[in-house]
Amino acid sequence: MAHSRARRNPADGRAPVRRVASAFAVLLLLLGVLGFVPGITSSYADLRFAGPGSGARLLGLFQVSALHNLVHLVLGAVGLTLARTVAGARAFLLGGGAVYLVLWLHGLAVDRRSDANVLAVNPAGTWLHLLLGAAMLALGLFAGRRERRR
Repeated sequence: MAHSRARRNPADGRAPVRRVASAFAVLLLLLGVLGFVPGITSSYADLRFAGPGSGARLLGLFQVSALHNLVHLVLGAVGLTLARTVAGARAFLLGGGAVYLVLWLHGLAVDRRSDANVLAVNPAGTWLHLLLGAAMLALGLFAGRRERRR
């Protein structure tokens, strides 16, 4: 039995899909913020607003631009807002997953040296977009199952 003065777990009573959406939103916010932190983002002096000329690398691996970081920040903020409801959380996971899968396809199709690479995405980022997109879609579909049956 829990002590009567025990701190309440903020996740208690929250639908699993809301917790999952919140976790992805926080992850995206973290990625967006870290993309602006010198040291965590290598070659920070080479960070550009947009385009393939940005030489900055988050964790020394993922090519980023200021626009790329801002996209993560905006998606994260939208995710936290939508995660307040079950329907919003599912919409965020499904919509965000679709967006990341489109970014994955874009990363496969675009010449990384061309101006079409507006977000400054390299192969590591392209495959991360696939991972994020697939995970968000799958969790949006399956984490919301129980709530839909009620």
